[in-house]
Amino acid sequence: MFWGLVVFMPVGVTYLSAILLLLTMLVAGGLRERYARLRANPLWWPVVAYLAWTFLVLAFGRHYPETGSNLFHGVRIGLTILMAMALTREEAIWALRGFLLVAALNILLIVAYYAVGFPVWSPLRAVVMEVGNKSISNALLFSVVASTAAVWGIAQIAAHKPLRAIPAFVLLLGLGVVVALPLTSRTSVLALLLVIPVVCIHQWRNHLKMLVSALVLGAVVLGAGLYQLPQLQHKVETGVQEIEEAQAGAIFKGSWVIRYYMYKDTGLMIADRPLTGWGIGGWTEQWHKRGPALFADSNMPHNDFLWVGAQGGLPALLSLLVIMVAAVWQAWKRPDMAGRYALAATLIALIASSVNSAMRDAQIGLALLFIAMVYLRLAQEKQDPDPWRDLLPSRWRKKETAPQAAA
Repeated sequence: MFWGLVVFMPVGVTYLSAILLLLTMLVAGGLRERYARLRANPLWWPVVAYLAWTFLVLAFGRHYPETGSNLFHGVRIGLTILMAMALTREEAIWALRGFLLVAALNILLIVAYYAVGFPVWSPLRAVVMEVGNKSISNALLFSVVASTAAVWGIAQIAAHKPLRAIPAFVLLLGLGVVVALPLTSRTSVLALLLVIPVVCIHQWRNHLKMLVSALVLGAVVLGAGLYQLPQLQHKVETGVQEIEEAQAGAIFKGSWVIRYYMYKDTGLMIADRPLTGWGIGGWTEQWHKRGPALFADSNMPHNDFLWVGAQGGLPALLSLLVIMVAAVWQAWKRPDMAGRYALAATLIALIASSVNSAMRDAQIGLALLFIAMVYLRLAQEKQDPDPWRDLLPSRWRKKETAPQAAA
């Protein structure tokens, strides 16, 4: 539960929680059962392939001043996935309880902060305002909560209980505003815009009329939201303008300008050495040689797949991509709410890793990747029709029936 409870905290606390979880697993016993669970998991061999190739590149490739730190982050990605997959269902439920509890408390903090205004404890400033990459991490976590609410609300509509869906969609819209404005995360906005339609498709893939109606309604709400929030519209327009200017050769400090040059030059790095890459830690040296001097202080290309591809070649890129796509596919194959919860969470992680360093950057990866994999771990309980059933305390479940699986 501790890791789930501290995902909004500074990165040092999340590192501590990861270490404590690993130590707890090692001393608590049941290692054979955990190993058997991992071996049976569809992500086992992709993760093993990714880690094995990383160590092969380390053994036979060039070494750099950044080799140690890049190796650490690369291995951390694999270990985070494996630790989440090794959890029992009950342990995953406790991690989820911690995450949703602290998310609810942080939502109350945001409401109180903007309604009343008061000094915020420094470790929590990234919850209520933009503070570097930690606020991006928190925005992505809020996107997971928002998509979870959307899944629950859509299920209520499918069950012909539209009034029960209202609080879920109010939460969805409220968190959408939070990630777009005070936290200023275009990555999170993009993730929500892509994930919600996918969730609708998953819910009504066998009911075309309902699917079309849901997508049309969603488009109308999105259009109204853009119209009512000129700040968000301005951010989208600014992003498009930055890309156009970068394509014309302009170089200036801009979120998508730096991404344009990073993606282009990192792609050329992979093209130059497609099999083995430039070695673990080699991206930074190549970036200093190829990239604009204005962006020389960057240490990652804002795309995890390009990052590992530049350092370990296409085998590294493809192995990491297979892990994330397989996670999304595992969630997609489960046709009920548990599958949709996991589909939304893993898809957000995949999108964030494609337009940001959502795994390489520990401030984001130690939180988002772990939570997404906990969602997936519950969806992998194939013999359990409702793996989320114990999420609420028993006395709450007496008052309200927990969400049931809906095909």
